[in-house]
Amino acid sequence: MNETIDQTTFAELQDAAGAEFVTELVQTFLEEAPEMLKELRESQAAGDADTFRRAAHSLKSNSLTFGAVKLGALSRDLELGGLAAAQKPEALDALMLEFLRVDAALKALCHV
Repeated sequence: MNETIDQTTFAELQDAAGAEFVTELVQTFLEEAPEMLKELRESQAAGDADTFRRAAHSLKSNSLTFGAVKLGALSRDLELGGLAAAQKPEALDALMLEFLRVDAALKALCHV
């Protein structure tokens, strides 16, 4: 297992949906995820718990689809912990760093 992407999960997704379609899904995810991360920061700053949880949930679900297990786990922790979990200064920073690793790993897997 790649530390960033679970290879079995990614391969199963490609087998089920087709490599070309998965590449399209990955590209969409990589375009939308930065907006989700931005929404997390903005909703945290605004104290908007509902928007924060929704953004964390979306990021979690999308991450796990591609086998980005650590990113999914970090997102789940924020989803379940809400704004209180995000008060730790390193929480959103850790999420962003892991997203950057996932971004690079998915691009490598899809050759984009």
